[in-house]
Amino acid sequence: MGGRQSTLDDVDRGILHMLQMDARNNRAREIGEDVGVSASTVRNRIEALEDEGVIRGYVPKIDYEQAGYQLSILFTCTASDPSEPLTEDLLEKHGIVSVRKLLAGRENYHIRVVGTDTKDVSNIANSIRECGLEIVRSDVLDDEYVQPFDHFGKDVPSREG
Repeated sequence: MGGRQSTLDDVDRGILHMLQMDARNNRAREIGEDVGVSASTVRNRIEALEDEGVIRGYVPKIDYEQAGYQLSILFTCTASDPSEPLTEDLLEKHGIVSVRKLLAGRENYHIRVVGTDTKDVSNIANSIRECGLEIVRSDVLDDEYVQPFDHFGKDVPSREG
């Protein structure tokens, strides 16, 4: 996963920045114009970045409330055995949309779930417990804001200089 880290050039960084801003609507031609290469070079670079694991997927931004899931909850959990791999099992459960496993600390799992009502969320919480996690805290999420990592922009000074 980290093998490509030191070899990203300005073109790669520019492509990554543009994809983060809007992967669906930024076409290879527009990205190429912005970073100064041809559309075919952009497509080749994206394919290479995907093959090397730098780009691991494309996920749409979903308004879960508009989709009928009125509740968005963040569960903070503790794994009794932090070395046990639980992430894949958790992501297969109904209602779980993201899992963050922290490297250290007691509250080492943050799990975002969406549900239609309190009964649905209660069932999801039970499925989390069945995976071996203790729920330490649950918080209703109001909104989440995400921005592109700005160091992929082409105006960022190079470390080489």
